[in-house]
Amino acid sequence: MVEPKIKTSRRDFLKLGATMVGVASTVSAGNGAVVSSAALTPEALPTARKGDMLYRTLGSTAERVSALGVGGHHLGDLSTIDEAIRLVHEAIDAGITFFDNCWEYYNGKTENILGRALKGRRDEVFLMTKVCTHGRSGRLALQMLEESLRRLGTDHLDLWQIHGIVYDNDPELAYAKGGVLEAFDQAKKQGKTRFVGFTGHKDPAFHLKMLDLGYPFDTVQMPLNPFDAGFHSFEKQVLPEVNRRGMAALGMKSMGGTAWAVKNGVVTAQELLHYAMSLPVATTISGMDSLEVLHQNLRVVRGFKRMTDNEMDALRARCASTAADGRYEPYKVSLRYDNPMTRLPHGFPVDRTQREVAEMLEKGDAPWLAP
Repeated sequence: MVEPKIKTSRRDFLKLGATMVGVASTVSAGNGAVVSSAALTPEALPTARKGDMLYRTLGSTAERVSALGVGGHHLGDLSTIDEAIRLVHEAIDAGITFFDNCWEYYNGKTENILGRALKGRRDEVFLMTKVCTHGRSGRLALQMLEESLRRLGTDHLDLWQIHGIVYDNDPELAYAKGGVLEAFDQAKKQGKTRFVGFTGHKDPAFHLKMLDLGYPFDTVQMPLNPFDAGFHSFEKQVLPEVNRRGMAALGMKSMGGTAWAVKNGVVTAQELLHYAMSLPVATTISGMDSLEVLHQNLRVVRGFKRMTDNEMDALRARCASTAADGRYEPYKVSLRYDNPMTRLPHGFPVDRTQREVAEMLEKGDAPWLAP
């Protein structure tokens, strides 16, 4: 399969900046030295700048992606589809290449929006979506893949990830015979995805179990923000292991999944994104529900300089008093960010009176639960 073209050629990219992309599992430290991705540290971020955008290597692959990614869910939150399409186009024009999505976001609405926005521009982006079998069969996963490809208007993904490893037995279900990992293997053989990975936001232990069972994932997505550092921390427990294995870490929920901490004056949105981008990740995926938020994020990237260790420590300390109970990371301590569809394959009943379930039913996010 022909590798999708990103905005610049590989040759042009290698000429960019002081940091150079290496081969296989090596990356440049930015000072001419080449270091193993297993030893990757924030000081050795494999970063290059072209115009106002930063680009980083995707783990041990030869691929590179924008250091800022566009989250897929919030494309469904913009006031109109035309505005969402405009946001995608402005993001691409600004140099963003990484686009996130998911089979179940708004019942496929956001994949359809992104597919419309990418008409004529597919080869300019690194396209990721997620499969939502939630422990069910690989056969179902492949059916979801075909539906995602149709919605997105493409014959292949750059990255296909398992959505939501949020139960302690999710790893065993993924690795089971006939499970989603067999679908990964088949999709790669068929050329329908180039890379594979998994996501989750509940507990670092579940991520570590997915890694320890041994599948050669290309990417691992996790919540990363200064509150996480003080409570069931993915940054402390999972991020070093992902980098040690030469996989690409993908950051999400830099705002804690909500803007509550920002609204309460604990920290600014700019500080949160700056912190997340200062970690050794390939990209930070940010939900952008307006052009204003896109422009705000682009200003952070435009002036980006990695936070010093002292600056990061100071921000963690400022967040520590409210981090310990998870109030600004509700996805760790509640079902708010767990689609109730995930409960059914695990044999748990869905409580229709639960606030999160009621909200999903009201928004039309769970037609399979509707009366």
